Amino acid sequence: MQEQEGKYIFGVVKVGDKGQIVIPRDARNTYGIKPGDALLMVGDQRGMALVKTEIFQSAVDQVMEGLSK
Repeated sequence: MQEQEGKYIFGVVKVGDKGQIVIPRDARNTYGIKPGDALLMVGDQRGMALVKTEIFQSAVDQVMEGLSK
């Protein structure tokens, strides 16, 4: 479900007994998440987010490249 351009609400997920959540199908399709993909969980006092590790790695690579110039 799209609220506004680039902003999404995919619904509510519940945490299971083992601390696991199921990522809704629409979210998996939107972000191209496939079984076996690695996700990085980041957060602050207000909440948390999941980021595909390759996106995070790309950002780190860009920062490191900028530092070496």
